[in-house]
Amino acid sequence: MKDLTYLNRFRLKIPEVCLSGKGVLDLKHNGAFGFKVEGVELHVIAGRGKGWDHISVSCRDRCPTWNEMDKMKRIFFEDDEIVMQLHVSPKDHINLHPFTLHMWRPISKTKKIPLPPKDLV
Repeated sequence: MKDLTYLNRFRLKIPEVCLSGKGVLDLKHNGAFGFKVEGVELHVIAGRGKGWDHISVSCRDRCPTWNEMDKMKRIFFEDDEIVMQLHVSPKDHINLHPFTLHMWRPISKTKKIPLPPKDLV
C-alpha cells in the first residue's frame, strides 16, 4: 500500500471509536477518504493490520463498478502490487454494508497472491 499521507486532502473525519486503544491512528496506512469519480461519490476505508493491507470501497446506492474499483486500486496501491477481491463461502460471509467491495494484499514479502497464467487473465 502507498503512504496514504499523500491523500490527506481527501481524508474524512472519523469517529473516536475508530481510533486505536491509545487514540492514535497510523495515518500512513489507515484512514477514511472521500472521492468523486465521474460524478459518483466513493467512500474508502483503508487499513493495515493482521498481516494485510485492505481497502473497502462503497457507494451510497449501488456497488462500485469495475472502473471505480480499478481507480481506487491505482490510488491506494503501487502499480506493481497485486491485490485481490474474494468471494468467500456463505458461512464466512459478513455484510455490514450492501454496496461495499473490498481489496486485500498480504504485506509479507514471502506470501504472494498466486496468479493464473497470463493468457488466462
